[in-house]
Amino acid sequence: MTKTQIKKALIFAGVCVAIIAGIKEGNRYLTKRFSPEAQATYVSSEINLTVDYCQPAIKGRDIFGIEEALVPYDEVWRTGANEATEVTIDRDVLVNNEPLAAGTYTLFTIPHASGWTIIFNKELGQWGAFDYDEQLDVLRVDVPSQETDQVSELFVIDFQAEDTVVNMQLHWDNTLVRVPFKPQS
Repeated sequence: MTKTQIKKALIFAGVCVAIIAGIKEGNRYLTKRFSPEAQATYVSSEINLTVDYCQPAIKGRDIFGIEEALVPYDEVWRTGANEATEVTIDRDVLVNNEPLAAGTYTLFTIPHASGWTIIFNKELGQWGAFDYDEQLDVLRVDVPSQETDQVSELFVIDFQAEDTVVNMQLHWDNTLVRVPFKPQS
């Protein structure tokens, strides 16, 4: 190959990389416009929790339920929109009385008609639940869900402290799920 051919090949490769990067960033902009990024944090002397997620909206759709719903019962959900939700915990905790080591985890859930399965998975950086691998689950716990009178148009994650427990609350539509965290002694 001559120097001119090498130069042309490098320029072509650079242009291809720039186009791919532009497409990726454009897709990110479009998806974030409809389901914005959000962060929930809880900070105390006992425990620090951070959740990075995206907020889908109801937009007149059926959210939880049978197969026609946006999030069907008994199927793994990314717990938000776009990239899978990630939870960072600064110290070892008990989640619904089950041990979980400090670290960052992808949060998946399986909504059921009578409660939810909460999943902490060690594979980070996932888009949706398309590549979810149950073998990489670190912890699964079952928690109750409840129907509320208050409807949340956007999917919201926040924290509420009660005595020695911090509840991570997942609220969307008229469904509320509380996941209890407690520092390990």
